[in-house]
Amino acid sequence: MPFITRAAVSLASAFFSFASNAWADCECGYTVNGTLYTDLVESDFLHIKDINQAGWMPQEYTVDPDMARGPFGKDANPKQIVMNPLKSQYDWAGDGINGGDAGAQVIVRGGSPAKGGLIPMGEMDTNRTDMLYGSFRAGIKLTGLPGTCGAFFWYRNDSQEIDMEFLSQQFNASSHPVNLVLQSEASIAAGFNADNTDTFQIHQLPFNPSGGFHEYRFDWFPDRVEFYADGVLLDTMTGDGVPSSPGHMTLSQWSNGDPNWSAGPPTEDAIMTVNYAKGYFNSSDTQRQKDFTKRCKDINAPKATCEVPEITQPPNNNASAKTFFFTQQQNMTNNQTIPSGNPNTIQSGAWSIQAPIQGLLTTLLLFSLVLFMDLWS
Repeated sequence: MPFITRAAVSLASAFFSFASNAWADCECGYTVNGTLYTDLVESDFLHIKDINQAGWMPQEYTVDPDMARGPFGKDANPKQIVMNPLKSQYDWAGDGINGGDAGAQVIVRGGSPAKGGLIPMGEMDTNRTDMLYGSFRAGIKLTGLPGTCGAFFWYRNDSQEIDMEFLSQQFNASSHPVNLVLQSEASIAAGFNADNTDTFQIHQLPFNPSGGFHEYRFDWFPDRVEFYADGVLLDTMTGDGVPSSPGHMTLSQWSNGDPNWSAGPPTEDAIMTVNYAKGYFNSSDTQRQKDFTKRCKDINAPKATCEVPEITQPPNNNASAKTFFFTQQQNMTNNQTIPSGNPNTIQSGAWSIQAPIQGLLTTLLLFSLVLFMDLWS
């Protein structure tokens, strides 16, 4: 029965070919300008209905006026994080289900503060707190109402913090600044005021941050932090203020009435909308490091690493809002921690769900073809 032998050899050859190629793309990580990062967090807020299923946690805390260093205090509450996804998971443009800009709404409530002098505000942090060096970016539309501070930042503690902050009172026809800050021991010594340190810079942007969505980004290395807007380098900061311990990403908008910073409160509800947030980073977690060693068999193998695409235009509420997500591609997030809250997310395990099935079907088809040819030879 020679056809059985030949068929078995063909089956084994097909199987091993499938097995060697079915392991996921990007198994060794993701590169940004040649720097490799092992882990990712990607959040497509245009399609997420429940922030708690997206790898983020709305914050709840209060800060009295003295601690907030302003006339008013802060009242962070999950009610000030409102999800407003697009009406269809297949769309990338249009109004959200509640009307207005689609995405995660981070809100500062307007009007006179309630009893206690606390201004209601919104803040959300990533569940992952093991981010140690990486590239972090978010598509954000700031409020145009004076009286808030909108912020996209990475945080460890008050002396290890990377900030991109937007003061809406500074926006006018000729001024559109972003405040770039590394909070450090020096800023704490200055009364939590980084103004007089070498890790505080103000950059005028060539666009109005409240006029549309733009990507804000910072790349954190052991010796420096690079700040970007829509892919254009704004500044590079070095020195002792560069953080050296793991932390998490945060998106927030707040007001404490300080005339020299946030001002406010706003006269009405002020909304900062986020259509995505992404982080590509190395993990400080021992188990995640072991996972990387296990899954990365050959860092030089084809497709073992994947380059993070850069945006080429602002991610406004049109076709350009469809930015690239590895979590929405087949076989590109093996062994990554992927939340289930996005209907467009493709969950990948040791292998991706569909690729092995397709490979197995291909193997069976080849086996059947070999049997047919042997029987008729």
